[in-house]
Amino acid sequence: MISKYGVGVVARFLLIASIIILCDYTLIERGLLQSIILVLVGISLVFVLNFFRDPKRILPQGEGLLVAPADGKVILIKDIFDPEFLQQDAKQLSIFMSPLNVHVNRFPLAGTITYFKYFPGKHFVAFNEKSSALNERTHIGIENDGYKVLFKQIAGTVARRIVADITIGQKATAGERFGMIKFGSRVDVILPKQTVIEVKIGEHVRAGESVIARYIKTTERIS
Repeated sequence: MISKYGVGVVARFLLIASIIILCDYTLIERGLLQSIILVLVGISLVFVLNFFRDPKRILPQGEGLLVAPADGKVILIKDIFDPEFLQQDAKQLSIFMSPLNVHVNRFPLAGTITYFKYFPGKHFVAFNEKSSALNERTHIGIENDGYKVLFKQIAGTVARRIVADITIGQKATAGERFGMIKFGSRVDVILPKQTVIEVKIGEHVRAGESVIARYIKTTERIS
């Protein structure tokens, strides 16, 4: 299944690939050059289709679970203070998405979108910690019964297009698709300090399916 966010790109690529193949067969004599061109077009086609794939995911069942908003590798878990949305001590969890990962992003929890902001910026490599504050990115805040989560779509060196189908006041469903970052990127998740992180640095997660944290209400006792 191809993501709706990539249908236009895939269609344009297929058109260009068809033209190249047609020219390859009609204008170039049969031989090594013709074969090389066909191989390169084939590899490019596989890459594009792989990048824009959108597999089905099974949302885990349970109370207070937060799922990964992106596929990729957990590269950072640290304590921070978030002055922007949570306005309190918090935990940051960062997921690096390589060009080979699925790039469709999904909501980490159910709730209401109460914050959304786009920041133009630079394009440092996505695993560089500076990218979280300096790169082109979107910040999305969800509230659920007083519990706030902020997550950031961050463009990397290769990624030059962030898609976020978001409006303030929108109801979010955990695991539901909301956008993607095209061609390699990073997603940061900012969680209240009482949240229990359920993953470790170096662990690979899948959007909408992998549990990254457990929601703990302030009135509950952390186990």
